[in-house]
Amino acid sequence: MNKFGDIQLSDDITRRLSTPCYLVNDAAIENNLSILKDVGEKSDARIILALKGFAMWSYAPLVRKYLSGVTASSLNEALLGRKEFKGDVHVYAPAYRDDEIDRIVDNADHISFNSISQWMRLRDRVRKRKPSLSCAVRINPEHSEVKTRLYDPSAPHSRLGITIANFKAGVRELAGIDGLHFHNLCELGSDSLERTLKAVEKKFSFYFDRISWINMGGGHHITRDDYDRERLIRIIRDLKDRYHLTVYLEPGEAIALNTGVLVSRVLDVFSNNMNIAILDTSAAAHMPDVLEMPYRPEIQGAALPGKKRYTYRLGGMTCLAGDIIGDYSFDSPLAVGDALVFGDMAHYTMVKNNTFNGVGLPSIYRIDTRTGKLRHVRSFGYLDYRGRLS
Repeated sequence: MNKFGDIQLSDDITRRLSTPCYLVNDAAIENNLSILKDVGEKSDARIILALKGFAMWSYAPLVRKYLSGVTASSLNEALLGRKEFKGDVHVYAPAYRDDEIDRIVDNADHISFNSISQWMRLRDRVRKRKPSLSCAVRINPEHSEVKTRLYDPSAPHSRLGITIANFKAGVRELAGIDGLHFHNLCELGSDSLERTLKAVEKKFSFYFDRISWINMGGGHHITRDDYDRERLIRIIRDLKDRYHLTVYLEPGEAIALNTGVLVSRVLDVFSNNMNIAILDTSAAAHMPDVLEMPYRPEIQGAALPGKKRYTYRLGGMTCLAGDIIGDYSFDSPLAVGDALVFGDMAHYTMVKNNTFNGVGLPSIYRIDTRTGKLRHVRSFGYLDYRGRLS
């Protein structure tokens, strides 16, 4: 499976798409889910979908066939998890609003608290509201694997999780805590998890005999072709053999990795000491990680600047000066109306996109490459933009 989810867009399909749009491949989604289910069965771990990475709820019936639940980071995600995906609902947020915590508890099966002070403040309310709710605290192993500081949960002065010093200082207040939760990875392999887990064990394993489960968070690129899944299975089974804990993993990106594309069309072409093409999409509005990480998305049939005959700077349609997707080269000159296909756009796109400048959200389509069936899921218009404002 490549970054385009094995979607080869014929002219017939392209003509049927209202751009910009996300096009997600059913076959690729199911392939990833089957890999995750296999890992879960062989490791005896429970793998759940992190909605923060992929929340396309039209796939909920399919997800339920392969995974045991979801993890949410807000009341809205918890409601989506309960109402659409069903199964086990885990919730973690850096803090919980007083006017939302009761509804979060009502819709959760597991909840993790970010600090001991937060747990102390809410524990009686939570216990009274839902005695069956399984509670955990998030720990900070103070071990960094992520190179980009923006995405490193263990960066210095991190607001995410309890350090060992604070954990030991407040350990007497942890009565009623059933689990520990750590999240330390971003698009990384099982070697990174193994190193992180050693740091977790070194600092926190003295408490493992007082809990029944541990959540190893997300950031595991399990469905990537070069991911060492056998190593992951060994790591989990070894941990379970030594501590007899239920193990949870909550990947988001791994479910939708290389499963979908963003299709755009050229609106204008001109020159300013180089060729420039304006598209009907936007890095700022439709693929914000291009600017936040930053990274250069792949385009089907395109290459690095200068590698092919015609090089263009591709810009978005917002007025943000930096709404630049990147420089790409093509075999033929671009013309107004040409379709461009951006790879690996199913995760962290729909969940993060916005309507800056009033730019419309991309339509959503599904395609099953096994049958060729194309399905329009949803389009967005003025009322969707207006509904976010007042």
